Amino acid sequence: MSRLVEELKNDHNVIVEMLMEVSKLGVSSKEGKDKLISAKLGLLSHLKKEDETLYPVLKKASETDPALKQTLELFVRDMEVTSKAVMQFFDKYSSGSAGTDFAKACGALFSDLKMRIWKEENILYAKYDELSK
Repeated sequence: MSRLVEELKNDHNVIVEMLMEVSKLGVSSKEGKDKLISAKLGLLSHLKKEDETLYPVLKKASETDPALKQTLELFVRDMEVTSKAVMQFFDKYSSGSAGTDFAKACGALFSDLKMRIWKEENILYAKYDELSK
């Protein structure tokens, strides 16, 4: 496994752990709000790292690999939907006003993120490692 993929997988673990802690703490407490903001910053940093290091390699390879090109296009569309949902979650709950729907929203967020993470790690990251050999 490449160093980049190790870093990206570690980012995933850290972000999920932070969000699970937010779920336990709630966002009504200062600690919960602070953890939510940290999770948001961690996620944004992770996305930037992918954009600057992972995707350029995959995009270059997709110029001669139509299947990879199609996969990347699907991931981009999926990420637009996922990013929008995640940012709406952060925007809604960063103020600390957690209504009764907070637990439900956390569950939906975790479900979306876990699916996205699984896809990234098993498809994109695997392809990146294959290309990096």
